[in-house]
Amino acid sequence: MSKKKVGLALGGGGAKGFAHIGVLDVLQQEGIPIDLIAGTSMGGLVGALCALGKDCRLMRETALKINVVKMLSLADLALPKSGLFGGKAVISLLQKMIGRDVDFEELAIPLSLVATDINSGEEVVINRGSVLEGVRATISIPGIFTVVKRQGRYLVDGGLVNPVPVSVARDMGADFIIAVNVMDEVGGRLRQADKRKKTSPKEPNIFNVLLQTLYIGSSVISRTSAWGADIVISPDTSQTGPGDFHRARQCIEQGEIAARAALPEIKRRLSKA
Repeated sequence: MSKKKVGLALGGGGAKGFAHIGVLDVLQQEGIPIDLIAGTSMGGLVGALCALGKDCRLMRETALKINVVKMLSLADLALPKSGLFGGKAVISLLQKMIGRDVDFEELAIPLSLVATDINSGEEVVINRGSVLEGVRATISIPGIFTVVKRQGRYLVDGGLVNPVPVSVARDMGADFIIAVNVMDEVGGRLRQADKRKKTSPKEPNIFNVLLQTLYIGSSVISRTSAWGADIVISPDTSQTGPGDFHRARQCIEQGEIAARAALPEIKRRLSKA
Protein backbone atom coordinates (compact mmCIF):
# COMPACT_ATOMS: atom_id res chain seq x y z
CA MET A 1 0.00 0.00 0.00
CA SER A 2 1.12 3.56 -0.69
CA LYS A 3 1.36 6.28 1.94
CA LYS A 4 -1.37 8.33 0.34
CA LYS A 5 -3.66 10.06 2.80
CA VAL A 6 -7.00 8.29 2.32
CA GLY A 7 -10.17 10.24 2.87
CA LEU A 8 -13.69 8.86 3.17
CA ALA A 9 -16.67 10.95 2.02
CA LEU A 10 -19.93 9.55 3.38
CA GLY A 11 -23.14 10.93 1.89
CA GLY A 12 -26.65 11.48 3.19
CA GLY A 13 -29.77 9.53 2.31
CA GLY A 14 -31.76 8.84 5.47
CA ALA A 15 -32.19 5.13 6.14
CA LYS A 16 -30.23 4.36 2.97
CA GLY A 17 -27.19 5.60 4.89
CA PHE A 18 -27.11 2.39 6.90
CA ALA A 19 -25.20 1.06 3.88
CA HIS A 20 -22.20 3.06 5.13
CA ILE A 21 -21.86 0.59 8.00
CA GLY A 22 -21.43 -2.29 5.56
CA VAL A 23 -18.88 -0.34 3.52
CA LEU A 24 -16.86 0.58 6.61
CA ASP A 25 -16.90 -2.99 7.88
CA VAL A 26 -15.41 -4.31 4.64
CA LEU A 27 -12.77 -1.56 4.39
CA GLN A 28 -11.67 -2.20 7.96
CA GLN A 29 -11.57 -5.98 7.49
CA GLU A 30 -9.43 -5.56 4.38
CA GLY A 31 -7.01 -3.17 6.06
CA ILE A 32 -7.84 -0.16 3.89
CA PRO A 33 -6.52 2.86 5.82
CA ILE A 34 -8.90 5.67 6.69
CA ASP A 35 -6.97 8.82 7.52
CA LEU A 36 -9.85 11.28 7.58
CA ILE A 37 -13.64 11.38 7.19
CA ALA A 38 -16.07 13.92 5.80
CA GLY A 39 -19.75 13.20 6.38
CA THR A 40 -23.14 14.63 5.56
CA SER A 41 -26.36 13.80 7.41
CA MET A 42 -26.58 10.02 7.99
CA GLY A 43 -23.06 9.75 6.59
CA GLY A 44 -22.00 12.26 9.23
CA LEU A 45 -23.52 10.20 12.03
CA VAL A 46 -21.88 6.96 10.85
CA GLY A 47 -18.64 8.82 10.17
CA ALA A 48 -18.62 10.21 13.70
CA LEU A 49 -19.09 6.74 15.16
CA CYS A 50 -16.17 5.50 13.06
CA ALA A 51 -13.97 8.46 14.04
CA LEU A 52 -14.76 7.72 17.68
CA GLY A 53 -13.44 4.20 17.21
CA LYS A 54 -16.80 2.44 17.46
CA ASP A 55 -16.72 -1.15 16.24
CA CYS A 56 -18.76 -1.86 13.09
CA ARG A 57 -20.45 -4.78 14.80
CA LEU A 58 -21.78 -2.46 17.50
CA MET A 59 -22.91 0.00 14.84
CA ARG A 60 -24.77 -2.83 13.12
CA GLU A 61 -26.49 -3.91 16.35
CA THR A 62 -27.57 -0.34 17.05
CA ALA A 63 -28.87 0.16 13.51
CA LEU A 64 -30.97 -2.98 13.66
CA LYS A 65 -32.77 -1.66 16.76
CA ILE A 66 -33.87 1.59 15.10
CA ASN A 67 -37.28 1.92 13.49
CA VAL A 68 -39.70 4.73 12.67
CA VAL A 69 -41.96 3.94 15.64
CA LYS A 70 -39.08 4.36 18.09
CA MET A 71 -37.97 7.57 16.42
CA LEU A 72 -41.46 9.06 16.39
CA SER A 73 -41.84 8.22 20.07
CA LEU A 74 -39.12 10.80 20.73
CA ALA A 75 -41.15 13.60 19.14
CA ASP A 76 -42.02 16.43 21.50
CA LEU A 77 -45.63 16.50 22.68
CA ALA A 78 -45.67 20.27 22.22
CA LEU A 79 -44.76 20.89 18.59
CA PRO A 80 -41.54 22.93 18.42
CA LYS A 81 -41.32 25.99 16.23
CA SER A 82 -38.95 24.58 13.61
CA GLY A 83 -39.36 20.78 13.67
CA LEU A 84 -41.16 17.72 15.04
CA PHE A 85 -38.17 16.60 17.10
CA GLY A 86 -36.88 19.00 19.73
CA GLY A 87 -33.26 19.38 20.76
CA LYS A 88 -33.49 17.40 24.00
CA ALA A 89 -35.06 14.37 22.33
CA VAL A 90 -32.48 14.22 19.55
CA ILE A 91 -29.52 14.80 21.88
CA SER A 92 -30.78 11.99 24.11
CA LEU A 93 -30.90 9.59 21.15
CA LEU A 94 -27.45 10.63 19.91
CA GLN A 95 -25.91 10.29 23.37
CA LYS A 96 -27.08 6.68 23.49
CA MET A 97 -25.35 6.05 20.14
CA ILE A 98 -22.19 8.10 20.62
CA GLY A 99 -21.67 7.89 24.37
CA ARG A 100 -19.94 10.74 26.16
CA ASP A 101 -19.48 13.93 24.19
CA VAL A 102 -15.99 14.72 22.95
CA ASP A 103 -14.37 17.54 21.00
CA PHE A 104 -13.32 17.01 17.40
CA GLU A 105 -9.68 17.34 18.47
CA GLU A 106 -10.03 14.20 20.62
CA LEU A 107 -11.18 11.93 17.79
CA ALA A 108 -9.03 9.02 16.64
CA ILE A 109 -9.67 10.01 13.00
CA PRO A 110 -10.01 13.65 11.82
CA LEU A 111 -13.66 14.40 11.03
CA SER A 112 -15.58 17.18 9.31
CA LEU A 113 -19.38 17.37 9.20
CA VAL A 114 -21.44 19.33 6.69
CA ALA A 115 -24.47 21.41 7.62
CA THR A 116 -26.47 24.13 5.86
CA ASP A 117 -27.15 27.66 7.06
CA ILE A 118 -30.92 27.76 6.61
CA ASN A 119 -30.95 31.56 6.22
CA SER A 120 -28.11 32.06 3.73
CA GLY A 121 -28.11 28.63 2.07
CA GLU A 122 -24.34 28.40 2.63
CA GLU A 123 -22.42 25.23 3.34
CA VAL A 124 -21.07 25.13 6.90
CA VAL A 125 -18.23 22.72 7.70
CA ILE A 126 -18.08 21.74 11.37
CA ASN A 127 -14.74 20.41 12.63
CA ARG A 128 -14.27 22.12 15.99
CA GLY A 129 -16.01 21.98 19.33
CA SER A 130 -18.59 19.38 20.37
CA VAL A 131 -18.91 16.32 18.13
CA LEU A 132 -22.40 15.71 19.50
CA GLU A 133 -23.46 19.20 18.49
CA GLY A 134 -21.89 18.73 15.05
CA VAL A 135 -23.78 15.49 14.45
CA ARG A 136 -26.97 17.11 15.70
CA ALA A 137 -26.53 19.84 13.07
CA THR A 138 -25.65 17.65 10.08
CA ILE A 139 -28.67 15.36 10.58
CA SER A 140 -31.19 18.17 11.16
CA ILE A 141 -33.63 17.30 8.40
CA PRO A 142 -35.79 20.39 7.80
CA GLY A 143 -39.24 20.00 9.34
CA ILE A 144 -38.32 16.86 11.26
CA PHE A 145 -35.56 18.10 13.57
CA THR A 146 -35.46 21.57 15.03
CA VAL A 147 -32.70 23.78 13.69
CA VAL A 148 -29.39 24.02 15.54
CA LYS A 149 -28.12 27.41 16.61
CA ARG A 150 -24.34 27.49 16.41
CA GLN A 151 -22.10 30.52 16.42
CA GLY A 152 -25.01 32.78 15.55
CA ARG A 153 -26.18 30.65 12.60
CA TYR A 154 -29.21 28.37 12.30
CA LEU A 155 -28.13 25.05 10.82
CA VAL A 156 -29.96 22.17 9.13
CA ASP A 157 -29.07 19.02 7.17
CA GLY A 158 -25.96 19.33 5.01
CA GLY A 159 -27.59 17.28 2.25
CA LEU A 160 -29.21 20.44 0.94
CA VAL A 161 -25.87 21.77 -0.30
CA ASN A 162 -23.31 18.94 -0.33
CA PRO A 163 -24.86 15.46 -0.10
CA VAL A 164 -21.58 13.61 -0.81
CA PRO A 165 -18.81 15.79 0.69
CA VAL A 166 -15.87 14.93 -1.55
CA SER A 167 -14.82 18.58 -1.71
CA VAL A 168 -14.62 18.72 2.07
CA ALA A 169 -12.43 15.61 2.24
CA ARG A 170 -10.14 17.18 -0.36
CA ASP A 171 -9.91 20.39 1.68
CA MET A 172 -8.96 18.28 4.70
CA GLY A 173 -5.88 17.12 2.82
CA ALA A 174 -6.91 13.76 1.34
CA ASP A 175 -4.76 12.49 -1.55
CA PHE A 176 -7.10 9.61 -2.33
CA ILE A 177 -10.85 9.84 -1.74
CA ILE A 178 -13.33 6.99 -1.46
CA ALA A 179 -16.86 8.38 -1.72
CA VAL A 180 -19.98 6.46 -0.74
CA ASN A 181 -23.13 7.63 -2.51
CA VAL A 182 -26.24 5.82 -1.28
CA MET A 183 -28.69 7.89 -3.33
CA ASP A 184 -30.27 6.07 -6.23
CA GLU A 185 -32.54 7.58 -8.87
CA VAL A 186 -35.66 9.11 -7.33
CA GLY A 187 -38.67 6.87 -7.92
CA GLY A 188 -36.59 3.85 -8.87
CA ARG A 189 -37.95 1.80 -5.98
CA LEU A 190 -41.54 2.51 -6.99
CA ARG A 191 -40.92 1.64 -10.63
CA GLN A 192 -39.39 -1.69 -9.61
CA ALA A 193 -42.37 -2.40 -7.36
CA ASP A 194 -44.76 -1.61 -10.20
CA LYS A 195 -43.07 -4.24 -12.34
CA ARG A 196 -43.70 -6.87 -9.68
CA LYS A 197 -47.28 -5.98 -8.87
CA LYS A 198 -49.76 -3.50 -10.26
CA THR A 199 -50.72 -1.72 -7.05
CA SER A 200 -50.74 1.92 -6.10
CA PRO A 201 -48.26 3.09 -3.47
CA LYS A 202 -49.56 3.71 0.05
CA GLU A 203 -50.11 7.26 1.20
CA PRO A 204 -46.88 8.34 2.98
CA ASN A 205 -46.91 9.65 6.54
CA ILE A 206 -45.53 13.09 7.42
CA PHE A 207 -42.17 11.60 8.44
CA ASN A 208 -41.69 10.03 5.00
CA VAL A 209 -43.00 13.09 3.17
CA LEU A 210 -40.40 15.34 4.79
CA LEU A 211 -37.58 12.86 4.28
CA GLN A 212 -38.51 12.29 0.64
CA THR A 213 -38.70 16.04 0.03
CA LEU A 214 -35.09 16.48 1.12
CA TYR A 215 -34.06 13.32 -0.72
CA ILE A 216 -35.48 14.48 -4.06
CA GLY A 217 -33.46 17.68 -3.95
CA SER A 218 -30.28 16.06 -2.66
CA SER A 219 -30.33 13.13 -5.10
CA VAL A 220 -30.27 15.52 -8.05
CA ILE A 221 -26.96 17.01 -6.95
CA SER A 222 -25.41 13.91 -5.36
CA ARG A 223 -23.59 12.82 -8.51
CA THR A 224 -22.10 16.27 -8.99
CA SER A 225 -21.22 16.36 -5.31
CA ALA A 226 -19.39 13.02 -5.62
CA TRP A 227 -17.41 14.23 -8.63
CA GLY A 228 -13.70 14.35 -7.95
CA ALA A 229 -13.54 11.20 -5.84
CA ASP A 230 -10.99 8.59 -6.86
CA ILE A 231 -13.46 5.78 -6.12
CA VAL A 232 -17.23 6.07 -5.81
CA ILE A 233 -19.00 3.20 -4.06
CA SER A 234 -22.74 3.17 -4.85
CA PRO A 235 -24.64 0.51 -2.86
CA ASP A 236 -27.92 -0.63 -4.39
CA THR A 237 -30.42 0.98 -2.04
CA SER A 238 -33.23 1.09 -4.59
CA GLN A 239 -35.43 -1.19 -2.45
CA THR A 240 -35.23 1.18 0.52
CA GLY A 241 -36.85 4.58 0.97
CA PRO A 242 -35.11 7.31 3.00
CA GLY A 243 -37.60 6.70 5.83
CA ASP A 244 -37.43 2.88 5.82
CA PHE A 245 -35.40 2.54 9.00
CA HIS A 246 -36.70 -1.00 9.45
CA ARG A 247 -34.61 -2.05 6.41
CA ALA A 248 -31.23 -1.47 8.06
CA ARG A 249 -30.10 -5.07 7.55
CA GLN A 250 -30.70 -4.95 3.79
CA CYS A 251 -28.87 -1.64 3.45
CA ILE A 252 -25.87 -2.85 5.44
CA GLU A 253 -25.66 -5.96 3.27
CA GLN A 254 -25.79 -3.86 0.08
CA GLY A 255 -22.99 -1.71 1.46
CA GLU A 256 -20.88 -4.82 1.99
CA ILE A 257 -21.57 -6.07 -1.53
CA ALA A 258 -20.70 -2.74 -3.15
CA ALA A 259 -17.52 -2.34 -1.09
CA ARG A 260 -16.26 -5.81 -1.97
CA ALA A 261 -16.90 -5.11 -5.64
CA ALA A 262 -14.80 -1.95 -5.38
CA LEU A 263 -11.94 -3.51 -3.39
CA PRO A 264 -9.76 -4.69 -6.30
CA GLU A 265 -9.70 -1.20 -7.82
CA ILE A 266 -9.13 0.46 -4.45
CA LYS A 267 -6.17 -1.81 -3.69
CA ARG A 268 -4.77 -1.39 -7.19
CA ARG A 269 -4.95 2.40 -7.01
CA LEU A 270 -3.49 2.57 -3.52
CA SER A 271 -0.63 0.23 -4.41
CA LYS A 272 0.70 2.75 -6.90
CA ALA A 273 3.46 4.98 -5.59
